[in-house]
Amino acid sequence: MSDSKPELPNHLSINPRSPHYVEACFEFDIGIRFKGKERTDVEEYNISEGWVKVASPTAKDRFGRPLLMKLKGEVEAFYK
Repeated sequence: MSDSKPELPNHLSINPRSPHYVEACFEFDIGIRFKGKERTDVEEYNISEGWVKVASPTAKDRFGRPLLMKLKGEVEAFYK
């Protein structure tokens, strides 16, 4: 593993099936600050559009995976 960290993209998802998944970024710990507070439950984010997606605590899709809720606000991504 190299020490040079790739630049965090504008749009990133933790789901490997997503077109916005970038494996190289996940070799390091990534932090997400949403509306000024650090969140650990973010599944996907978009900095320029100002939203994050988090898993619903109760609602599931037909495959049993949690549904994602889109929350709008100021988003900042950083390496820990």
